[in-house]
Amino acid sequence: MARLPLPVRKAIHRLKLALAPAVEVLVAGYVRFSVWWLRLWPLWLSAGGMAFWAKLLGPFFAVSKVARRNLAAAYPEKSPAEINTLVRGIWANMGRLAAEFAQQDRLWDYDPAYPDAGRIEVKGAEIFQRLRDDGRPALFFTAHTGNWELCAIAGAKFDVPGGVLYRAPNNKRAAELIEEMRSGTMPGLVRAGRDAGRQMARMLAEGQHLGMLIDQYWTGGPEVMFFGRPCATNPTLARLARQFDCPVHGMRVIRLPGARFRVEITEEIALPRDGEGKIEVVGAMQAVTSVIEGWVREYPEQWLWLHRRWR
Repeated sequence: MARLPLPVRKAIHRLKLALAPAVEVLVAGYVRFSVWWLRLWPLWLSAGGMAFWAKLLGPFFAVSKVARRNLAAAYPEKSPAEINTLVRGIWANMGRLAAEFAQQDRLWDYDPAYPDAGRIEVKGAEIFQRLRDDGRPALFFTAHTGNWELCAIAGAKFDVPGGVLYRAPNNKRAAELIEEMRSGTMPGLVRAGRDAGRQMARMLAEGQHLGMLIDQYWTGGPEVMFFGRPCATNPTLARLARQFDCPVHGMRVIRLPGARFRVEITEEIALPRDGEGKIEVVGAMQAVTSVIEGWVREYPEQWLWLHRRWR
């Protein structure tokens, strides 16, 4: 197909710039309306409804091709029918996640006196309590699996001092709404950007705790093996662990039947060290990536296969 002439391309670019503010308002308005609508219904109903429509329509979106390629490479033994079943499960998880995000301030009902009575169950509650009281910094890693937003909420509910690193949407108005919603349940939010490194280092120096997602492609990052294939990963977690020589724990949320969740925290992950006794960055990222691979293999339909992890 012939490329458009330069004057036409410039005119299209100017039009996009002129329309950008209006588009931003429309998108933010849609997000706000969706949140309002999803909060009108009981969680089981809104999450179930969103899962139904996402599972029905999601497989037809172009991004589902990425998921199918990823799944076929990770599970060469699976048939196309089995791959398509997983893709529908992935979309169902995404639909539920959207509904749960709208009601995230209503999700947490864990009571340590009655640990099996509510929507949330916790495996490793004693680890949270130990980290809360030991006065030392620590790092947490997680992945886009289950309802990963609950990881940050769990830390706050157990009064573990610290915060989480997150990436804000490009739409400024939508980002403000999301930050407003998260601030009530996730104190200590660290927005990815130029100042994030200094902010995280300051928090760890003060004995606080930091959590971050580490399962997406990172341009220029060190290569680790994931499902037998090399992929670039964000080394920030390992670099901070090396700098502050602090423990690293894994956290995940498993989606259970009946709009329920299990929050799990691991004991400290043993990370490889170099000849000087310092944490080795690439080896550490391989160690935590291997933990995540185990999580994904256990519940493959709950991981976000829609992003290009391998490139």
